[in-house]
Amino acid sequence: MKKIFSILVIVSSIQLNAQLKPVSYTEGGQKLNGFAAIPAKPIKQKAGILILPAWMGINNHSKEVAEKLAHEGYYAFVADIYGEGKYPTNTKEAGTQAGYYKNNYKEYQKRIQAALDQLIKAGADANNIVVIGYCFGGTGALEAARANMNVKGVVSFHGGLGKDASRPNDKIVPKVLILHGADDPYAPEADIKSVQKEMKDGKADWQMIYYGNAVHAFTEKEAGNDNSKGAAYNEKADKRSWQHFILFLDEIF
Repeated sequence: MKKIFSILVIVSSIQLNAQLKPVSYTEGGQKLNGFAAIPAKPIKQKAGILILPAWMGINNHSKEVAEKLAHEGYYAFVADIYGEGKYPTNTKEAGTQAGYYKNNYKEYQKRIQAALDQLIKAGADANNIVVIGYCFGGTGALEAARANMNVKGVVSFHGGLGKDASRPNDKIVPKVLILHGADDPYAPEADIKSVQKEMKDGKADWQMIYYGNAVHAFTEKEAGNDNSKGAAYNEKADKRSWQHFILFLDEIF
């Protein structure tokens, strides 16, 4: 009996992993390598979720999220922002790469749009899409809202909230959910006040949820558990933020 159960678990795992398919595409002449997860049974709206990874680029966590969403009936696509030959190998390189796109936000928006196009090609309905992002990707989710891309909502998980003060606070059409660690040292109070003002000025339908005792990267198990480092996994915040995200999807779809 144990042997049969083990085989079933292995087969189930293989089937889940098989949903994730590498996809090569281009933007601005740069080759990009993303991943698509196709649901076996799509929800009625053929909804799609675009996943924007953290500053180190596509990792196990972002791919696991795509598989999990596909299992729930969503088309999912993990975006490649940096491109082949430009993937960071350490945090210093990641900071440089992420910093470039934060400072050149229109280039970031182009990469996000290119990934959205791939999500639609994979089968998602172009009018039923949500963008989510982690850390640097959370900044990207907000950029999708600022650009008023054709998405129904955006979700930032422990994302960077600030933007250049010279940029105007324009109207924001997509619904916005910001999931934030209350003790995140990488999100200055000035950035928090700024993004909240931006949401109000833009007359956005927005929510911001704080998780106590959580710092930056609270969904990333690879970040360890030491809050004193400023970035650490927090199981409660991870589970709670996922539930808030699912409620957001239920409301939209």
